[in-house]
Amino acid sequence: MTNTSDQLQPVTGSTDGPRSIKDIITDLSKPLAQRHLKTRRQGGTELTYIEWHVAVRYLDHFASGWSYAVKSVSLVGNLVVVIASISIPCVEGTIVREATGCEEADSKGYGDAVSNAEAMALKRAASKFGLGLYLYQK
Repeated sequence: MTNTSDQLQPVTGSTDGPRSIKDIITDLSKPLAQRHLKTRRQGGTELTYIEWHVAVRYLDHFASGWSYAVKSVSLVGNLVVVIASISIPCVEGTIVREATGCEEADSKGYGDAVSNAEAMALKRAASKFGLGLYLYQK
């Protein structure tokens, strides 16, 4: 996904200056392009998800000026827990959503536990603005 203007849906409302949070959430809540979705099996269930860098591209496209911060990284038992926030500037001010991500510290899967937990926290915080939120519904 290199040229987002060719691959993402048009932005709702005016693109001159800050947009309303309502318009940003409306855009982020639209169904994601099928080509951006991935699937994997986990615990006997097939999960549909997006990769962290795809979430970043959607935020870049629909929420100009957004920012991201890792608030904390901690070890809880055998879990690495990351708390992260996304801030989106809009007409109403800056709106912030936080989320957690976790991964077993001794996970043998792809990537390391901290990076995986951070990616999960990013995607969960983005979902609180509507991005891929429907993917969490069972």
